This record gives sequence, structure tokens and C-alpha cells, in this order.
Amino acid sequence: MRTFGFPEFLFILEAARWTIALSLIAFVGGAIGGLLVALGRTSESRVAQAVATAFVQVFQGTPLLLQLFLVFFGAPVLGIDVNPWVAAGVALILNTSAFLGEIWRGCIQAIPHGQTEAAHALGLHYFARMRDVVLPQAFKIALPPTVGYMVQVIKGTSLAAIIGFTEVTRAGQIINNATFQPLIVFSLVAGIYFALCWPLSLLAQHMERRQARALAR
Repeated sequence: MRTFGFPEFLFILEAARWTIALSLIAFVGGAIGGLLVALGRTSESRVAQAVATAFVQVFQGTPLLLQLFLVFFGAPVLGIDVNPWVAAGVALILNTSAFLGEIWRGCIQAIPHGQTEAAHALGLHYFARMRDVVLPQAFKIALPPTVGYMVQVIKGTSLAAIIGFTEVTRAGQIINNATFQPLIVFSLVAGIYFALCWPLSLLAQHMERRQARALAR
């Protein structure tokens, strides 16, 4: 057992880079998957709607922790070896895809129906309507909730500690086991999460206020 000092502080602080890296992987991958889910949910194809809806219901209806377990412990059963990096990345991408897909689906459906009807009257097919008419307008509506959801992604990475991925929470557990000073250790961990999430929360609120002012004009 040792006393908490600067090396321990530095160890936890350096682990924040892995939290940030995992968050970026989850968000970028989730953004791609979320766009596909949103397009599927608003598609003219009943099959695409059913598949996208089932995906959302599964990943929104089960805990992220369970999804991490299924990927990390389930993949080896299928003969696929995965390390904590891959398991955490895959689980978080799938989970983020489901939630971003629903956020963006709502933004797409918030566009006045007349816009879609006008594009349809011009003879634009579904993907052209989405690319040229609907998505550019939905993008502006989606920015504030998307930035706000990034906070949830960052906090969700803390669950990756349970499968041995060394991010901020796992680093805190390691140092706490060595120092037995949980108040200091986990206060520092909470402070790091706050420092990562608070600016994003402020940015999302600012974007919401600016969007509200623009709509009021």
C-alpha cells in the first residue's frame, strides 16, 4: 500500500486520453451507424423500417453493460478473439448507433412534410430527396441534441472498465486498490469526467438557445 501522490495523479490523468479515444471511436462509428438507422427508420421500404426498428429496440432496450459482456465474452464462444479495445469499441458503436439513429430520425421527421412533397413533385427519388432537401435541414436541428448526446457517450465509456479496458474509471480502480484512498481517487476521476463533459453541455445549451432565437425570428 502506498500514499496517493503525483505519480498516481498522473496515471489517472493520462488514462483520460483512452477515454477520449474510445469516445471518439464510439461517436464516429455511431454517427455512421446512426445515419443508416435514421434512413432505415424513415425509408419507404417496410423491410428497412423493420430492420432498423428491431435494431433500435434491442440496443435501447438492453443495458450497455450487458452489451459489453455479450461482445467481450460472447465473441470467443463463436471463435472470435477480441481484446478489450475491440469489444468496448464495437459495443459502444452499436449502442451509440441506436440512440443517434433515433435522435436523427426525429430530426428528419421534424422537417415540414411539404418539403418532401415538393421534392417528390420534382421527381427526386428517396436518396436524392434526403441528400438534397431533407438532410441539410435536419442537420441544423440535430446539432444541439447530437452534441448533448456526446456527453452520454463519454460517461458510457466508464463501463468499459468492467471488461478490463484501462480508461479513467479503471485507472481509478487500480490506484484505489494500491492506495486505499477512495475519496481522493474517485473525486479526481469525477473531476476529469466533469472537465470532459461540462464544456459539451454548455455548447449544446448555447446551440439550443441560438436555434430557438433563429426560429423565433
